[in-house]
Amino acid sequence: MDLSTTYLGLKLKNPLVASASPLSRSLDSMRHLEDAGVSAIVMYSIFEEQLTHEAEALEHYKSYGTDSFAEALSYFPDTGEYNLGPEEHLKLLSKASKELGIPVIGSLNGITDGGWIDYAKQMEEAGAAALELNVYYIATDPSMDSQAVEQRYTEILRHVKRAVRIPVAVKLSPFFSSLAHTAQRLAADGADGLVLFNRFYQPDIDLDELDVKPGVGLSDSYDNRLPMRWIGILHGRVKASLAATSGIHTHEDMLKLLMVGADVTMMCSALLMHGPQHAAKVLHDLEKWMQEHEYVSVEQMKGSLSHKSVADPSAYERANYMKALNRFKLLV
Repeated sequence: MDLSTTYLGLKLKNPLVASASPLSRSLDSMRHLEDAGVSAIVMYSIFEEQLTHEAEALEHYKSYGTDSFAEALSYFPDTGEYNLGPEEHLKLLSKASKELGIPVIGSLNGITDGGWIDYAKQMEEAGAAALELNVYYIATDPSMDSQAVEQRYTEILRHVKRAVRIPVAVKLSPFFSSLAHTAQRLAADGADGLVLFNRFYQPDIDLDELDVKPGVGLSDSYDNRLPMRWIGILHGRVKASLAATSGIHTHEDMLKLLMVGADVTMMCSALLMHGPQHAAKVLHDLEKWMQEHEYVSVEQMKGSLSHKSVADPSAYERANYMKALNRFKLLV
C-alpha cells in the first residue's frame, strides 16, 4: 500500500499533515506527532506584529482605529500571550528541522508587504523545508476594491519568493469575488501551493457585559465541504499543489478531499481534541479502507472525483444548489 504523495515538491510518506497549532510549540509535542505518523508539520505562525513592533508600539497598534475596524484590529493577543518571540521561534524551528525525520514547514502570518517578510529568509536558514504564508486579512475599508485585496496577497508572495529558495504556499481565504482567478494569479506569481482555507474566527456578543468578544471554535467534519468544493474545481486548473484544511477529522474526510484533488490534508482541531495519537488511528483506517476498496496508492485516487473527472461537473456549480434545495423539500 503506497500512501505517499508530493506536496510543494516534497515527497511525503502519506497525505496527513499537522497544520499550524499549539501542538508545534514544543519539540516534545512535535515528536509525538511524528511518532503518530503525520508526514509533515506546519509550525505555529510567527506574526507580523511580533517582528515589526516593540511592545509599546504593539500596544498602540492594537487599539488604534478599533472603533472603525474592530474585526480586523481588536483581536491581537496581548503582548504576553504570544507563543514565543522571533529568536525562540527560530531556535525551535532549527532544532525541530534537525531532530525530526519529517519536513517542518514554517508559517508567517501578516497582512502588509513590509520588512517583516525578510524573516522568511531566516526561517529558511533555520531549516524550514517550505513556507506557508497565512495572510489573515479582512477587508473592512469600503473604498478598497477587490483588485487591491488581491494585490496585497500577490505583493507579499512576490516579496517572499525573492527572499527564499524553498517552496512557498499561500493560505487563502474563501472570500474572494473570483476565487479561481485569484488562485490562478497566485500560481502564476510563483505560489508553489495553495492551502484552502483559512478559517476566520468570528466574534460573539457577551450579553452580560454588552461587549464584543473574540472566540475560537474548533471545526467539525462538515467544515470540509468548502475546501472540498473548491479543490474539486481547481484540481488540474492551477499549477500549484493543493492542501485541504478545516474539517479534516476522520479517514473519510481525508478520502473525500484526496478524491477531489488535494495533495495533502491538514489536521488541527481533531488533534487538539483527541491528541496526537488520533493521527495514527486515522492513517490506520485510511489504509484499511483502501485495501477493502482495492486501491493500491493515494495517487490512484487523487482527483478521481474532481470537476474535470466526474460525469456531472455541474454538481460543483449552481445546478447543485437547485438540486439540493429540491431534494430537501421532498424529504420534508
